[in-house]
Amino acid sequence: MNVLGIDIGGSGIKGAPVDTKAGELLEDRLRIPTPEPSSPDAVAHVVASIVEHFGWKGRVGVTFPGVVADGVIRSAANVDRSWIGVDAARLFGGATVLNDADAAGLAEMRFGEGRDRRGVVLVLTFGTGIGSALFVDGVLVPNTELGHLEVHGKDAEHRASARVREEHDLSWEKWAGRVQEYLRHVEMLFSPSLIVIGGGVSKKADKFLPHVSLDTPVVPAGLQNEAGIIGAAHAAATPAKTPGRTRASSRA
Repeated sequence: MNVLGIDIGGSGIKGAPVDTKAGELLEDRLRIPTPEPSSPDAVAHVVASIVEHFGWKGRVGVTFPGVVADGVIRSAANVDRSWIGVDAARLFGGATVLNDADAAGLAEMRFGEGRDRRGVVLVLTFGTGIGSALFVDGVLVPNTELGHLEVHGKDAEHRASARVREEHDLSWEKWAGRVQEYLRHVEMLFSPSLIVIGGGVSKKADKFLPHVSLDTPVVPAGLQNEAGIIGAAHAAATPAKTPGRTRASSRA
C-alpha cells in the first residue's frame, strides 16, 4: 500500500508518498519550514499544502513532536503550546497521527537497523529536541519522551539536542561528550541491547559517534532523516498494529 507520510518537526515539516511494503519514498520529499508561531491552524495549512502538492487522495500518516493519545495532543515542548488538547486527527481530516520519534522508531524496527532485533531497543532522534522510541521484543512502548529526562537539572534536550549544538557552535567532539553523558543515563535506566541514533545528525554520524563510548552498541539510523515520514506512512497502513494509534481515513 502506498501512503503519504508527513513528519512535523520544530523547524520543518516534511512529506512524501511511501511504498509501505518496501519502506521507501516514491518521490522526492517536500520540506516546508515550520511556521512561526506554529499554531494548529498554521501547521494544518502546511500539511494541507503538502497533500495538495502530491495530489494525494489516499491514506495519510502524520507525526507530531509531542505526546499523542488517540489522536489528541497532550504535550508540545517544541511547538506552540496551543496544540495541547487539540484533536489532531480531526484537524488533519482523519489522518493517522502519532508521536514523531515513535514513527521514526517504527520505521527503523521494520526497515532499518532495528529489524529482527529482540530485547530492548531504543531509537533516539536528535533534532530541535530529543525524541525517543522504546521497543521491547519489537513492541513499541509509545510516548516515552525521554528527551525530557533531567541531566544536571535540565531537560536533556536542552543540553544535547542538535539545535543546542548549532546554537552554541559546539564542536562535534564537545557535543559528543554531552550526547554520551545522556546516553549513559538512558543506558543505566533501560539496559538496552541496541541504541539507534536518528534525526538529521544521523547523516553525519562519522563526526560524533567515534567520540561516544558505551557498553551498549550505538549505530546511526539506517533510514536517517526519512524515518519519520516512512514510519508515519507505515502506521497509517497498519493502524490496528500501532500502539497509541488513532483512526485513519482516506484524506487529510
